[in-house]
Formats: sequence, C-alpha cells, structure tokens
Amino acid sequence: MTSVEPIDNLLFVLILQHPQEKREALATAAATRALLNRAELVVGLSWPNLAGALGRSADARRWAVLYLGSARPAAFKEQGEVVAVNRRGEPAADQQAMLDGLEGVVVLDGAWKEAKTLWWRNPWLLKLRRLVLNPRHKSRYGRIRREPRREALSTLEAIALVLKRFDGGPEIAARLLSALDRLIAEARPSRQPEGEPVNR
Repeated sequence: MTSVEPIDNLLFVLILQHPQEKREALATAAATRALLNRAELVVGLSWPNLAGALGRSADARRWAVLYLGSARPAAFKEQGEVVAVNRRGEPAADQQAMLDGLEGVVVLDGAWKEAKTLWWRNPWLLKLRRLVLNPRHKSRYGRIRREPRREALSTLEAIALVLKRFDGGPEIAARLLSALDRLIAEARPSRQPEGEPVNR
C-alpha cells in the first residue's frame, strides 16, 4: 500500500490477530496499524490479561472491546453506529457514561470463527466495556471476502467507525476508508467494489 502520513488518533487501538488471519491476502490489521500513531498489533491466541497483550500497564475499566456476542445491532434502530451494550447484549441505559472516558479499544482480527476463538480464549475481555457496531453500510469488501453478518466489517472499517465516534469527527474515518479502497484496488484491481462514498 502507498505510504501515507500516520494518523494521530486519540483512542488507543489494540488489535489481537488470530495467527491464521495473517495469511489472508486482504487482511487489513497490519495496514491499520501502520496508519495509526497510537495502535498495537499482536498475533496469538491468548494472553494473561490486558497488560500482557498490550505490553504495558493499563486500567481495564477504561478500555472497551468490540463485542462478538448475540447482540444484533440491526435491531438498534435508534442508536448510532457504535453502541455500548450490557452483558445481556442490550443497549446500555446510559450510553454517554459507557462511552465516555475510554483510553483504548480492543479489536479481534480474524474470520468470524477465529475471532470467536480469541474471545473465548481470553476471559479477561469480559472485564472490558462492550461495544457493538451498527454500520449504515455493508463492508467495502463486497464479494471479495464474504462476511457472516451485515454488521461484520473488516478490521480497518470497524476501527474507522470507532475512531469516527471517539476521535471527534469523520476525517479519520475518511482517511482509513480511503486507505482500504486503495488496498482493495492494489490487491484486485479488476474486482474493486463500486462506489460507496469514502466519508460514511
């Protein structure tokens, strides 16, 4: 992918990548890590806690994880594109309280089955606040890489939505999605998805 100036994001992004995902031709975690100043990418199946995965001390109470449970964001019609949920997978009563004060977010990178493996092998994730995505558009991957749910996005797209919410505007999301469009075009120029606008 063409070199671009890194994005100075405020919310720290920790990407936990399943080892098998590294072999995917259109995996986006490494590209996302390269685009963000405040991010870390670690590959493996399990870590003892958040600090162990992050490589430094961290207050788990100020971190969230993109949740993979039974929540179905399509039912959250009145909610935004990033929704805080409780342990039952329902929208938290006080969204502002759940979304404010976050230091970082953990994103699980892999196919749906691989991401679920990461979730169950790392019980410390249960201590983090839970976020689900409620995207307005399907993944830009289109037919290149199928997703099992409408809200299932590439790692880069998921992080773009999260940073759009927490870093205060659409500019970072637009830059990340533009990078994804370039990545898809460079990987398979003849199969690039047709034109959704970059700024979603």
